[in-house]
Amino acid sequence: MVRQIRSMAFAWVIPFLVLAAPPLVGAQQAGDRQSPRRNAVVKAVEDVSAAVVNISSEYEVSGQLSPFTRFDMDTFFRDFFERHFETRRKLSSRGSGVIIDGERGFILTNEHVVEKSGTITVVLKDGREFKPEIIGADPESDLAVLQIQSDKTLPAIPMGDSGDIMIGETVIAIGNPFGFSNSVTTGVISAINRSVRTKNRVYHDFLQTDASINPGNSGGPLLNINGELIGVNTAIYAKAEGIGFAIPINTAKKIVSDLIAYGQVIHAWLGLTVQNIDQRLAGYLNLPSDKGIVVKDLAPGSPAAGAGIREGDVILAIGDQAIQSVSDYEYAMRGRSKGETIKVKLRRNNRETTLAVKAAIFPKRLAMDLAYRLIGVKVVDIGEKNRFQRPIQADAGVIISEVDPNSELAGIGVRPGDVILKINDAGLKSLSDFKDAVIKYRWKDSLVLLLQRGGRGYYITLQIH
Repeated sequence: MVRQIRSMAFAWVIPFLVLAAPPLVGAQQAGDRQSPRRNAVVKAVEDVSAAVVNISSEYEVSGQLSPFTRFDMDTFFRDFFERHFETRRKLSSRGSGVIIDGERGFILTNEHVVEKSGTITVVLKDGREFKPEIIGADPESDLAVLQIQSDKTLPAIPMGDSGDIMIGETVIAIGNPFGFSNSVTTGVISAINRSVRTKNRVYHDFLQTDASINPGNSGGPLLNINGELIGVNTAIYAKAEGIGFAIPINTAKKIVSDLIAYGQVIHAWLGLTVQNIDQRLAGYLNLPSDKGIVVKDLAPGSPAAGAGIREGDVILAIGDQAIQSVSDYEYAMRGRSKGETIKVKLRRNNRETTLAVKAAIFPKRLAMDLAYRLIGVKVVDIGEKNRFQRPIQADAGVIISEVDPNSELAGIGVRPGDVILKINDAGLKSLSDFKDAVIKYRWKDSLVLLLQRGGRGYYITLQIH
């Protein structure tokens, strides 16, 4: 009888538990939606993680390179014709990117993520794969824009404002470090306006954070607590431990706009040639100090000339940025756009004044003069090769017609009749291409020229600033 009662009791309890279980699970799920654990970080990640992509690339490297940068007159001819055999092998790398325009499929990433790539694959969080087109890349800012084609609108992250960032505020980094897709790290803004020197470049105005940014994170988003894009993570500082850097989104906006519209960054032009002021020059010009830079020359009809700037004026600031050297001036101008009105603070006759100058695009008509000043050569189109005394075998490029005897190229043996096939990554097929390349790379510290003499090619690295 007791055993029967226990069986009946057990049989009654089982249905009760079965019936009671679903409401308990449902209550727990409902509680999760209201849980204090779903904080701002969790919500931000849920909102934007689908717009973070994995970028993988394959590229070839040479087992032997011949990067001659210096040679003298005696060795020039021999080295120019020397053969160098190379072995090549394939390598792969991974990075991150962020979709900034879901309708057009634009992806923002780092330039160094795609700079060597032969084949690029973009993988979305949902597993879809795309072969993107590189719309434009800018090594100076380390930014690039890719585009993928999709039948449906893609998820995208809204751009925020990096101009009001507060030191100490919480930030979120999302990326694919070491191939671990959509990894999330958090931290705070440690500093702003950081300059970071790497092996080949100096980057300015970086955001510094203690959020972990590792290889594979490069190109991924740095978000504020509202899930807005405030920076592009950049893993370029190998010695960093517990330190991450990101390009402010306000810096990226202008660059992205140019890359989408033109495929490259269009630097603003005022028409000034400037030089640093040392104590000797300050004394000669009767200046109160050696701060600022002096206007050495003005291009006729330039925006600066039209605004009233004169030779001998001392430039003290561009906008809100103090100018103490030519490099300061060049950096300040890199962030400016054509058509933008720029305030130039200057000193003239020991009086300070500010003039408004409307920036323009560097005119192509001045490119040849710029080339002679920077490189030390004059060139003609390849179609004029019959004017030279010796045969010229090149089918493309431009022919050097004159070399400045005081230039670095003259010192290493370059002579009229040599052909320039390439400037940096820009192949030359015409005089117009040469002008475009000189204008494009005029801000760089150095240029790599591919020269041809006879049937052989030779790379030369030339310092221009």
